[in-house]
Amino acid sequence: MNIYVGNLSFSATDADLRDAFSQYGEVTRASIVIDRDTNRSRGFGFVEMTSPEDGRSAIAALNGSSLGGRNITCNEARE
Repeated sequence: MNIYVGNLSFSATDADLRDAFSQYGEVTRASIVIDRDTNRSRGFGFVEMTSPEDGRSAIAALNGSSLGGRNITCNEARE
């Protein structure tokens, strides 16, 4: 399951995302989208989890929670 994570702190790292979501199941990929011109975070990223059930649990638990001092938004990524 691919999960969109928005409103991330600009100082958040891929490892921060992996750590937060790995509490709910196996994370196969966690990446923050980087602006290619400024080489800074664009404030959102994606987490891929092996199990859809784990992904739904993570979304339910983490949506609106604080990560790096900001309340993040989580939902299933669209194609």
